[in-house]
Amino acid sequence: MSKQDLYETLGVAKNASADELKKSYRKLAMKYHPDRNKDDKDAEQKFKEISGAYDILKDEQKRAAYDRMGHAAFENGMGGGNAGAGGGFAGGNFSDIFEEMFGDFMGGGSRTSQSMGARRGADLSHEISISLDDAFNGKDITIKAETWQSCDPCSGSGAKKGSKPIVCDGCGGVGRVRAQQGFFTVERTCPTCNGAGQTIKDPCASCHGNGRLRKEKTLEVNIPAGVESGTRMRLSSEGEAGVRGGPPGDLYVFISVRPHDFFKRDGANLYCRVPVSFNTVTLGGELEVPTIDGKRAKVTIPAGTQTGQQFRLKSKGMRILRSPSKGDLYVEVAVETPIKLSKKQKKLMEDFGNSETAQNTPKSHSFFDKVKELWEDLKD
Repeated sequence: MSKQDLYETLGVAKNASADELKKSYRKLAMKYHPDRNKDDKDAEQKFKEISGAYDILKDEQKRAAYDRMGHAAFENGMGGGNAGAGGGFAGGNFSDIFEEMFGDFMGGGSRTSQSMGARRGADLSHEISISLDDAFNGKDITIKAETWQSCDPCSGSGAKKGSKPIVCDGCGGVGRVRAQQGFFTVERTCPTCNGAGQTIKDPCASCHGNGRLRKEKTLEVNIPAGVESGTRMRLSSEGEAGVRGGPPGDLYVFISVRPHDFFKRDGANLYCRVPVSFNTVTLGGELEVPTIDGKRAKVTIPAGTQTGQQFRLKSKGMRILRSPSKGDLYVEVAVETPIKLSKKQKKLMEDFGNSETAQNTPKSHSFFDKVKELWEDLKD
C-alpha cells in the first residue's frame, strides 16, 4: 500500500506557501493532538502523520527532495527526520506543538534558542571622528568606555572563590519549568534561577553573584590608512563580558572623517581649487600646491588656461585601504580678477582692451555675435 501524499495529509495544494502550510498544520494538530484525544488511537496516528508531513514540507531542502523523489527521498536514511505518513513523532508533549504554533505570537521561539546559564555578552559600538590627514596616514587611537567586564575574583562564575554554582533544584538545570493547564502544557522561565539553570549559594563578595562588574575599559585602536567615513571596524571579543562565563561580545568602531579646509575627497581622489593670477593664466607659468602628505607639488599652467580647467597630479591623492596605491589629486584653476588697480595699471588694461581682437577672446566674441544675430531675428 503506497503512503499518502504529504500535501494531502496536510490538506494543502502542492504550491502552498509556508504560511499556508503552517496554518493548516496548526489547525490539524489542535484537532488530532493525543492530549485532546486520549482514548482515540486513530487520532494519535493521524497526529503523527500530520507532524511528520509538516516536518518535511516546512524545510525547503526536504520539500524540494520530496517534490523530486517522493517518499523515496527519505528511505534508507537518505532524508533524515520523520518520513512523512507513518513516520515516528519525536516527543508527544503538547508544549512542543504549543510553542511551534504560538511562539511567534508571544515573542518567543524554540527552546533551543533561549539562553540558559552562560550567555554571550552584548556587542558595543563606539564612534571615532578623525581628520583627513589621519585618514591618509593612519593613526593609533585610545578609546575608553565603561562596560560590563568579567569579575576577576570569581573568574566570572559569580560564586565565591573555592565554591561553584550548583544545579537549580527548581528546574534541574534546564532553566525552564512546565505546568499543566487543562490539555495545555505551559512552559515558562524557572522562577528559582531566572532561567540560568544554576543557583549560587555562596556569592562572590565583589560582584554579589553577578559574575560581572561595571569598569572602565581602555583599548588601543589602529585606524588603517585609507579609511573613509562610514567605515566599520570589528574588534572581536572586546565587547561586554559574557554572563556566567559566557563568551564576550564584540566592539564595533564606526569612523567618520571630518571635512578638510583645502581638499575635498571623492573615494581615493582629492580635489582642490586654487586661485591663479590673470597674468599667469594669460602668459603661462608654474604654481605650487600643497599635497595631503604634507609636501608640495608643481603644476604647470599653460598660456590661455581658463577658469574651471583641471590638472591631474597622479598618485597625489588618498591612500587606498589595504593597498600600496594612491588616488590622484585634481587641481582646479580659478582665475582671480585683478582689483584695486593703480592709474598706470588701469591705463595698461585700457590699452590692452583697445587692442584686443577676436583671436584673444574667441568665446566672448562668439557669444556676442550670436546675441546680435538673435536681436536681428527678433527685429524681423
